[in-house]
Amino acid sequence: MNRQRPVNLDLGTLRFPPMAIASILHRLTGLALFVLTPFLIYLLSVSLASEASFARAQALVAMPLWKCVIWAFACALFYHVLAGIRHLVMDFGVGESVEGGRKSAIAVIALAVVYAFLLGVWLW
Repeated sequence: MNRQRPVNLDLGTLRFPPMAIASILHRLTGLALFVLTPFLIYLLSVSLASEASFARAQALVAMPLWKCVIWAFACALFYHVLAGIRHLVMDFGVGESVEGGRKSAIAVIALAVVYAFLLGVWLW
């Protein structure tokens, strides 16, 4: 068993199954939530300080950058919750087959894309 196997170091040529994509996105959205939470806590603290600061927070939220932050946070939160529910359901033994995992991963990704689009339309 000491033969030299070919090694593909170009990760761009690999095709990941939907289950792997869903898992990677679950981790990335968790990281995004970790990074974006302080910005939203800052926005909340600004809005709660006084009436004038609430008006300032409203002005901040009207800015495109803050709309993008809110959109990214909401999309990450929605996807992370959906994927987390998928993992919990799989912990109970539902959808553990390859086909069940594939269908649930595609469903989670599709629902998140639809939600992201609808939220973007609503915000802008």
